[in-house]
Amino acid sequence: MKWAWDAEKEISKVPFFVRKKVRKRVEKEATERGCSMVSLDHVHAARKRFLSNMESEVKGYQIEVCFGQGGCPNSCVEKDTLTARLEALLAAEDLLGFLQKSVPGKLRFHHEFRISVSHCPNACSQPQIKDIGIIAAMYPRTEETLCSGCMACVNVCKEKAVALSNTPFPLINTRACLGCGACVRACPAGCILSGERGYRVLLGGRLGRHPRLARELPHLFTESQVLEVVRACLAYYKKNSRAGQRFSALLGDNDIPREILQAVLPQ
Repeated sequence: MKWAWDAEKEISKVPFFVRKKVRKRVEKEATERGCSMVSLDHVHAARKRFLSNMESEVKGYQIEVCFGQGGCPNSCVEKDTLTARLEALLAAEDLLGFLQKSVPGKLRFHHEFRISVSHCPNACSQPQIKDIGIIAAMYPRTEETLCSGCMACVNVCKEKAVALSNTPFPLINTRACLGCGACVRACPAGCILSGERGYRVLLGGRLGRHPRLARELPHLFTESQVLEVVRACLAYYKKNSRAGQRFSALLGDNDIPREILQAVLPQ
């Protein structure tokens, strides 16, 4: 649906974490009125109703997912089955019921537990500022006999983690590599192939008055392991959160709690 310029300007003022939801609501109400363009009046009316009735919109959690499965050339995921499994897990945890019992007053969107899933390290859905951030990764492995020395892998790597020196095959700096898979896709000779795949997991990010970037767990996780990470974090959150305290606040500036690490890291 088309938007008037002043309506677009006004919707841009809505906090980004609810902007998509508000935008859909505005378009729905404009359509129900038989309008083909969203006006500023539509935005004001819908926002007023939305804010006054926000509690009914809260479901206890939010999952943001990038568009990697929609044809993004950077995606490290062949098929996204993780999002649906996360949705099922979060629904089963009844976070809405937990918040209704533990939060005094009306619920707001900032009370919800937030998870972000990105299908590549570009992290379009901003996992660094969510309670749990999940980033797909595809680390390269090399074949020592096929390199043509074309330098495509070196030129495409933004981290400068690939080098061709005195060896007949590329050298990968594993500390610098983010697992984006760009060198795998760029190599015309098949010298660099897809190696270990999985998900990086970050915990405890937030925006607001005291913003903080999430901290990454020291492991690459399978899809099933990611679900165990989330399950352990939710258990810790529900055990310790009081009066709407965010997961990131529970973690503080200390190390990741031992009870979470013991549940999610390999023995």
